[in-house]
Amino acid sequence: MSRTRPSVFSIPSGVSFVDALARGLLARWPEEPLQLSRATLLLPTRRACRSLAEAFLRASGGRPLLLPRLLPLGDLDAEELLFSAGEGALVAGGGFALPPVMPALKRQLLLARLILEKSRHEAAAAGPDGPQALGENQAARLAAELARLLDQVETEGLSFEGLASLVPEDYARHWQTTLEFLKIVTEAWPKLQAAEGSVGPAERRRLLLEAQAAAWETAPPEDPVIVAGSTGSIPASALLIGVVARLPAGEVVLPGLDGSLDEETWAAVREDPSHPQHGLALLLARLEVPPEAVEVWPGTQTEAVASHRADFVNWALRPASCTAAWRGLAEAGEGEAYAAALAGVRRVDCPGPGEEARAVALVLRGALNVPGRRAALVTPDRDLARRVAAELSRWNIEVDDSAGTPLADTPPGAFLRLTAEMMAACLAPVPLLAALKHPLAAGGLAEGGFRAKVRALELAVLRGPRPAADFAGLLEALRAGDGETALLSWLEGLAEVAAPFARALQQRGASLSEIVTAHVAFAEALAASHDISGPERLWAGEAGEAAAGFVAELIEAAGDGPPLGGERYPALLVSLMTGRVVRPRYGGHPRLAILGPLEARLQHVEVVVLGGLNEGTWPATADPGPWFSRPMRRDFGLPAPERRIGLAAHDFAQAFAAPELYLTRATRVEGTPSVPSRWLLRIEALLGVLGLKEPLFEAGRDWAGWAEALDRPARQVEVAPPEPRPPLAARPRKLSVTRVETWMRDPYGLYASHVLGLRALDPIDADPGAAERGILIHRALERYLAAHPESLPEDPVAALVGEGEAAFEAVRAKPGVWAFWWPRFLRIARWFAEAERHHRAGTQRAWAERRGELILQGPAGPFVLTATADRIDQRRDGRLGILDYKTGGVPRQKEIELGFAPQLTLEAAIAAAGGFGPEVPAAPAGELAFWRLTGGSPPGEIVTVKGDPAALAAEALRGLERLVALFDDEDTAYHALPRPDWAPRFNDYAHLARVAEWSAGGSASESGKELP
Repeated sequence: MSRTRPSVFSIPSGVSFVDALARGLLARWPEEPLQLSRATLLLPTRRACRSLAEAFLRASGGRPLLLPRLLPLGDLDAEELLFSAGEGALVAGGGFALPPVMPALKRQLLLARLILEKSRHEAAAAGPDGPQALGENQAARLAAELARLLDQVETEGLSFEGLASLVPEDYARHWQTTLEFLKIVTEAWPKLQAAEGSVGPAERRRLLLEAQAAAWETAPPEDPVIVAGSTGSIPASALLIGVVARLPAGEVVLPGLDGSLDEETWAAVREDPSHPQHGLALLLARLEVPPEAVEVWPGTQTEAVASHRADFVNWALRPASCTAAWRGLAEAGEGEAYAAALAGVRRVDCPGPGEEARAVALVLRGALNVPGRRAALVTPDRDLARRVAAELSRWNIEVDDSAGTPLADTPPGAFLRLTAEMMAACLAPVPLLAALKHPLAAGGLAEGGFRAKVRALELAVLRGPRPAADFAGLLEALRAGDGETALLSWLEGLAEVAAPFARALQQRGASLSEIVTAHVAFAEALAASHDISGPERLWAGEAGEAAAGFVAELIEAAGDGPPLGGERYPALLVSLMTGRVVRPRYGGHPRLAILGPLEARLQHVEVVVLGGLNEGTWPATADPGPWFSRPMRRDFGLPAPERRIGLAAHDFAQAFAAPELYLTRATRVEGTPSVPSRWLLRIEALLGVLGLKEPLFEAGRDWAGWAEALDRPARQVEVAPPEPRPPLAARPRKLSVTRVETWMRDPYGLYASHVLGLRALDPIDADPGAAERGILIHRALERYLAAHPESLPEDPVAALVGEGEAAFEAVRAKPGVWAFWWPRFLRIARWFAEAERHHRAGTQRAWAERRGELILQGPAGPFVLTATADRIDQRRDGRLGILDYKTGGVPRQKEIELGFAPQLTLEAAIAAAGGFGPEVPAAPAGELAFWRLTGGSPPGEIVTVKGDPAALAAEALRGLERLVALFDDEDTAYHALPRPDWAPRFNDYAHLARVAEWSAGGSASESGKELP
C-alpha cells in the first residue's frame, strides 16, 4: 500500500551528505541493529556506496555494524534488483526477461559497417564529382558518436520513429541530409539488433529501472527503501524515485536543495536548465511535492559558516532574472557574514595549465601535513588531472585518478598501437624505432641485448635518409653498408616473426579479424624475452588485463567489422581504443584523490580543489552534438544541452561548501587567453555588490607564487663561457682548409670535434640533405673530369649523365634521395655541359678532387694544412684556376676577404707552393670561383671571387700562421663563438658549449686573447 504524500528530505550543501545520512539512520534504530541491515539504500554511484560505508564506520565510532544493502542507482544489474525486491514480484512482472547488452565494440563495429555501406552507396550515386566515401577510421569515429546518440535516446525512453515527425522542409539542407543519414538507426539498426538478440546498455538500464519500479508498485516491500543523493536526471531513475517516495517505508533524500527560494525564483529555475537546482525542481514537480514541504534530514548538523557559504553560492548562481535581489543582501548587511564564510575559500589564477597543476599539487601536498586530513582535486579536465598526478610524483606520491588512464596511453595499449603503426608504415624509421624501443619489446632476447641490437640498427641504416621500405629495404641497406653478420641474422629473424602480420596488412580487403589475430601474434612474439613468454609480459598487471580484455572483445567482434586496407588499421585501432580506460584497484595514496565531478558526488573531504574553472572546460560548452540542431532536439524530445551545465553547476555548488576550498584556473591555455567559468564570474559579481574587496580571495595569490617558485633556483647562477685549454700535445697539428674556417668562427667547435673526438649523429629519417647530394654530385663530376681532363666528349650531357647514373647507384636503396635529387642532377648536367664548353676555352687541363698539403712552421713545431680541391684548372696564361662546387650557399665576398671563408684562398696558397703534387705545377692562382649547382632555377651559377687571387691567398696564409702561433700557446683557450657576427650558420656543438645560457651576457672574446 502506497503512502499518499511522498516522504522527501534534503541534506543542505554545507553538510557532509554521507555523514549526515549515516548519523540519521543510526539515530533512527539505536537499539535495533538488525533493522538497519534490512534497509535498502539506492545511491548515485558505486563510489558513493563506498563513501557511505566509510561514513557509517565514522558515525559508529568504529564498532561493528550490519550495514544496509547499498546499491548504485546508476549502475544496477538484474541480480541486485532481483535480490533486493523479492523474487516473486519481479518474476511475476516479467521485468527481467530481457535480452543481454550488446558488447560496446561489437555495437561500434556493426554501426561502422552500416555507415560505410550507406556512405559508399551515396558516393557511388553522386558520381566522381560528388562527395567521397568515408574511410574505416572515420566510420568508426562516427559510429561512436552514433552509439552515444542511441544511448541518449534510449535513456530518455524515446523512439527513433519520432524522426518521422521532424519535417525535413523545416530545416536547412544540411540537417535534411542528417535526417536521411539517420535512417541507419530507424530502419537498418533495429533489424540488426533484433537479429543479434541484444539491446543497448542505456535501454537495458532503463528497462531494469522501470521493471523495479513496477515490481515495487505491485508488491511494496515492507523493509525501508531510501533513495539518497540522486537528482533524478535520468527519466527512469526519476520514475523509480517517485515510486520509492510513495512506498510505505520509502524515503527520498535530496542533495543540497535550496529551501530559501521563493515561488517566483522556483518558476525561473524550472525554466533554466543551466541552473544547479533545475534537476531538483523538475523532480519535485514530478513527485508533486512543493519545495517548502521538503524537510531537513534528521541528524543534520549545519555549522553557521558552512550554512552561510552554501547560502552565498546559491545566491550567486540564481537565475539572471532574479539577481536584482542581490541588492537586498547588501542593504541587509549580509556582506560581513558572507566574508567570514568565505574565509576558507581561495581563488588561484595561474598563467598556464602547467603552473595550475603545480599549484594544485602544492595544495594537495600541503594537506598531508595535517594528520588525518584528506584532500581531493575535482575537475573534468583530464589534462589537468594527469599533470597534477605527474607533479605529485616529485614527492613520491602516487594518487589515483578516478577517471583512469586511457588504454592507448598504458604500456600494453601503446605497444599494440606502436607495433601496428610500425608495420602499416612499412618500417619507416621513426615508427620502427618507437615500437622497438618500447620497454615491452624484447624479441626473445634479454631486454638489454635487444636494445643494443636496435641501437646498432639505428646507427647503421636508420640515421640519414630513409632506406627502402619493409624488411627487404632494411636488409638491403644493411648489406650495402657492410652490416655485421650478427645484426643481419637478428633482423632476418625479426622479419620472419613479422611476416604473417605484414601479409595480413598487405592483403587487399583483408578482414579485421585476420589482421587483429596476426597483430596480436606478432605483438606477443615481439614482447617475449629470453626467460618470460610474450603473453606473460604483454598481458601482465591491471593495464595488461584491460588490454587483453579489449583484444578478446575485438577479436570476437571483428567479424562484424568492415574489410579494410592495412594502412588504415592503426587509425581504426586507436579509434576503437578511445573511451577505454584502466582504473587501478588499489595502491594510490589513502588521503589524496583526483575525482571527476560525477565521482565526487556525495564525497566528503576536508580540502577540495575545484580545478580547470574556465568556460568551455567547467562547465563544458553546451554542444547539441553532430546529429541534431537545438530545434530538432527540442522537437524530437531530447533535453536541452544546457541540462548538462545544470548538473555540473549542482556539483560545483555542492563542492563549494567544503571546509577548505580552492578554485583554480589557467588564464591562458595553449597561448590563448581563457574566459573564467561563468560561476566564477557570478561569484565576482555578487562580491562586488556586497562591497567585498577585489580581487577575489587574496590568499590565493600565495599559492600561484609558490607554484612559480617551486622550480625556480634559489639563486641565479651566472654561467661563464667555456674556455678549454688543452695541452699542446692534444691540440690539432693537422687541419683541412674547411676545418680552418671552423677554427676561425668557432674554436670550441674545433676543440669538441678534434680534441674530444665528438661527432654529431645524422637525424633519424633525415630529408635528403645537402651533404649527401654534394657527395653524389661531386663524385659524378670527378669521374667526368677524370675521363675528360683536356678535351670535352662529343656529347658532354650524355657522358655526364652516364657518370651520374654510376654515382647515384649507391643510393638506389634510399628512394628519397634518388627521387628528389636525380631529376635535379639531370638539370645540373645540362647546365654544366654548356658552362664547361665556354670555360674550357681558357684552360689546357683540369684536375678533379686533388689532394694537397702545406707544412707551416709554428712555435710548437710543424703544422700541416691539407685540402681536397674540387677542381684545379691549368689556364692558358700559366696561372691556375681554383674552383669549388657548392650545392648549398656561397660565401660572401667580405667573408673571404676577412678570412672567415678561407677555403679557396688557402687552396690557392697550397697550389702556389706546389702542394698538390708533381702533376699540378706550382703557380699563382689566376681565378677563384664557386660553381653553385642546385638543379633549381637556374640549375647552376658561377660566382667569381673579386680581387687579386694571389694577394688574397698570401693574406689568408699569413692569417693562418698567426692563428697557429696563437694556439701554440697553452694559455689560449678555445672560445665558443668569439665573434657572434661571424658565427657558423650551422653549429653541432652549441648545446655542449651552453651558448644559450651565457650568450646574453656577452661574447667569449671579452676574455682571453683576441683571435687574428
